[in-house]
Amino acid sequence: MISKKEFQDHAEALLRFCSYPAVHYKVLFHLLDTPYQDRALSALRGEYLKSDIVEELYQTQDMNGGWGKLRSKDYSVKARIPTSGVGIERCLYIGLTMEDRDILFMACEYLQDLLLGRSSEGVFEKNERALPWQKAIVCNLLEAITADNPLCDETYRQWRYIAGRAYEEGEYSYEKDRAAQHEVFLTRESRLVPMQSELLLKRRREIPPALEDAMLRHLGRRASENGYFWDKTPHKLPDSFVYKQTRRWFETFYYINQFRGSRIYLENAVEWILENAREDGLWDWGPQVKDPWGYFRYFSCSRHYSHNRVVDCTVEVLDFLKKYMENNDM
Repeated sequence: MISKKEFQDHAEALLRFCSYPAVHYKVLFHLLDTPYQDRALSALRGEYLKSDIVEELYQTQDMNGGWGKLRSKDYSVKARIPTSGVGIERCLYIGLTMEDRDILFMACEYLQDLLLGRSSEGVFEKNERALPWQKAIVCNLLEAITADNPLCDETYRQWRYIAGRAYEEGEYSYEKDRAAQHEVFLTRESRLVPMQSELLLKRRREIPPALEDAMLRHLGRRASENGYFWDKTPHKLPDSFVYKQTRRWFETFYYINQFRGSRIYLENAVEWILENAREDGLWDWGPQVKDPWGYFRYFSCSRHYSHNRVVDCTVEVLDFLKKYMENNDM
């Protein structure tokens, strides 16, 4: 259990610890829900938009609005932003909006060109599942930038129908999921495109509570018991937060935490996180983390490695806790 007061105390501890404008902006705008037009936030916005993290995104964005291919990394290029998907996720994570410079505006154009077939970037055509999978990925990013984008309506309706069929008995049915995907996508393989729960929840008002609960109890339970795309199980938490798997577990925590009611699988993890805060109210991944900036989330603050690591970890923990509170009515 975490209270709003406790959360606010941790957020304010981070503000005291780090003076970097991008961190202050993230905390005020995303974590403490300061209105966009708030006078103090507006005054900070100028420094934020000139910070190195925003400038890097601006300078490395290509003329098409992306940062290379959508998902396939060019390993011949040593880039801090290796793909367009990573670049867009980073824009959203640090608090950029369509009104801030033209970075997300250009990214939106890039994604829409992909959907409309106007992009020079081809789709993955290794198998028949590739096209619907990539369309769902593009729509998920596009809906995160501009909610209810009409270009995503068809893709959203397809996945809403598939999810309804797969969970129509209140529990997941692989056979019904396969039949629905074969019907919608005209595929024949037994392997399926993974259920696009993140995209479905972008328009949560269209998802019956019973369907979301069924997805939580199937997808969330599996992630809790088996990990998410690896074999390490995050429900078996060590005594210490400073552990070699801690950062990887957060991807699993985020995956479960997309659903309302995520508390049933995450309550112990949240208690473990809160118990492992430092005396100053912050969190530290520990020295086992080789890259404190990471591919998806980072805030460059100074040349001091451990300082960056603490800031990066604390922001990620608070981001997770805020979503947890929202999805569990706290």
